[in-house]
Formats: sequence, C-alpha cells, structure tokens
Amino acid sequence: MAGHFEALPGGGAAVALDEVEISILRSLAVQLLELIGPGEEPAKGEDPLAALFTEGPSEPPADPALARLFPDAYGEPGSEDPDEELREHCAEFRRYTENDLRTRKRDDALAVVRSLDALTAAGEGGAVLKLTAQDSLHWLGALNDLRLTIGTRLEVADEDESGELYRLPDADPRKPMVMAYLWLGALQETLVETLMP
Repeated sequence: MAGHFEALPGGGAAVALDEVEISILRSLAVQLLELIGPGEEPAKGEDPLAALFTEGPSEPPADPALARLFPDAYGEPGSEDPDEELREHCAEFRRYTENDLRTRKRDDALAVVRSLDALTAAGEGGAVLKLTAQDSLHWLGALNDLRLTIGTRLEVADEDESGELYRLPDADPRKPMVMAYLWLGALQETLVETLMP
C-alpha cells in the first residue's frame, strides 16, 4: 500500500502516508484553497436559494493557473482573436457556472485537508489514510486540480509529457515541484484504478 492507493472492501480506498507526505499534501491543498479564494456566504436572512442564482464573473481569471482550473467553455483557451459572439457565449457560461465550480473545487480541497487532519498516527511517523467512496471522489478532484495548477506553473505542455522537465538536475529550483507533480500523478492514477469496477 505504501505510495499508492488500494481499494477497500465495500468501496473507498486506502494509502499509507508518512509524515512528510502528509505535510506536503496538506500544504498543497491549503495553497490550492488560497488560490481558489474564499466562498461567498449568504447574508443573514438571505434566502439560501437566492445564492444559487448569484451571477459570477464573466471574464476569465488573469492568473494562468486559475485560468486552467476555470477555462472558457467554448473555443480554444487563449485564442488570439475569438469572435465577439463566441466571447459573449463564454462570458455568459462563466457567469452562471464558475461560482458552482469554485465551490466544488473548494469542497474537494477542504475534504483533503480535513481527512489529513483526522489521521491517527500508525507509528514511525506515518498513518494509513482510509477514504470512503465519496471522499475518494473529493480526493480525485483535488489531486487533479493540484496537478493542473502545478503543471501550469511549470509550463508543462500536453505534448511534452516525456520532455526535459523530467530530467532536471537536482540543483534546479523547479525539481521539487516536478517531483510533487509526478507523485500526485501516481496517486491520482492509483486512486482512479480503485474506483474502476
């Protein structure tokens, strides 16, 4: 089980983590929460259903990592000159969906933090994290968001999956982030395998 998720009987998944891994995962999830930003709490006395119809932003985020987490719905991201009608469709879609998407991503990252905080040490500085099927889905979403964010910061391109970034010398300041990116990918892959029938 060390280093990868394994399926639990009856659904869910488990992984053995040492103190350093727990600390790294928690730190990355907290940083993701900070990047996504705080949620909007309904004002006292406000109808909770009204929050469902609150309009969100209409422009894509300026931060490339946020733009990757909240991409335009239509067309190619970053296309040089999208036509006006396409731009209007993207703005309208974003206005009615981004708040919900942010809430879901925030919930996923919070689930990671909470499950790591609830771990009981298994001796020798480690613990076994056991997730329910629902928690596994939150973890899968958060691992994906973390990889997208780190990949954007590292400027990893889809076509460069086996490129020079993976052969960086140890002295390169990007090396720890590349190692985290690869490790999160392995965790994500094994978690997906546990969820497959």
